[in-house]
Amino acid sequence: MRSSNPVFSRRGFTQDAGYAGFGSGGTGGTPQGAAPGAAGYGQAGGNPYAQAPRNPYDRQPLTPQQMEEMYAGPAAGPAQTGRMTMDDVVMRTAMTLGTVVVGVAIGWFGLKDQIGVAYGAALVAFVLAMIQAFKRTPVPALILGYAIFEGLFLGVLSRFYNEAWQGAPVQAVLGTVAVFAGMLFAYKARIIRVTARYQRIGMAVAIGFVLALAVNLLFAAFGAGNGLGLATGGLGIVFCLLGVCLGAFFLSLDFRQIEDGIRGGAPQRESWLAAFGLTLSLVWIYLELLRLIAILRD
Repeated sequence: MRSSNPVFSRRGFTQDAGYAGFGSGGTGGTPQGAAPGAAGYGQAGGNPYAQAPRNPYDRQPLTPQQMEEMYAGPAAGPAQTGRMTMDDVVMRTAMTLGTVVVGVAIGWFGLKDQIGVAYGAALVAFVLAMIQAFKRTPVPALILGYAIFEGLFLGVLSRFYNEAWQGAPVQAVLGTVAVFAGMLFAYKARIIRVTARYQRIGMAVAIGFVLALAVNLLFAAFGAGNGLGLATGGLGIVFCLLGVCLGAFFLSLDFRQIEDGIRGGAPQRESWLAAFGLTLSLVWIYLELLRLIAILRD
């Protein structure tokens, strides 16, 4: 079963001048997947949008008339500055998750027992997600395309689980909401702090998690039955719990990314990247909880 987030390194929001990596955050690290010289949070005072210091006196002084016009003019707002706001992030995230829900409805009611179609949709969603992950700027069509195909996969899969374990999808959705709310509270209360060490440990665990899943799949595919036993029993429960914790870890990176982007004046279009990251993390958590509930109820 597909249960891996295709974007492990949460790259930062981009600037018009180039790539900004999310690896440093003012904590002394190097952006994930970026060369040491790439622009990142460790430069320009830890903010990828901070400009080089400028002498405020190296321009001609304003005339009294110009100053009066400036004071009389309206205050600059998001629409004028073109900078990302929390409202932008919420709206784009709602659009992306709404598209996922539409896909789920189609998959649940229109593709009953079409497991092959579901896995085909999952493959298309994975490809679209990877294309977006390696693009310099967010492409809304790619993000919404990923959302609809991911939704189709989740719809068919959720119906399958619901028929085998009645109510499992609803429990997984409630669990996903609870994890999201808990992580948001922990992040806002600064119980969890996204530091360079925190990111390195989390990424190392995530890579090991996916490698273990790949090895388990290979063993199962070549006749080892249950593979390494990561999908059943006590080991399966532990592995699913680890998966949920990793999903929560990715959420914390998303929150940090959004906070830094808004504080640093990221372009408004980058709210799509925030929505994309949040959707990936939530889908990851939902799938791991769905597996966990199935194992527990067996």
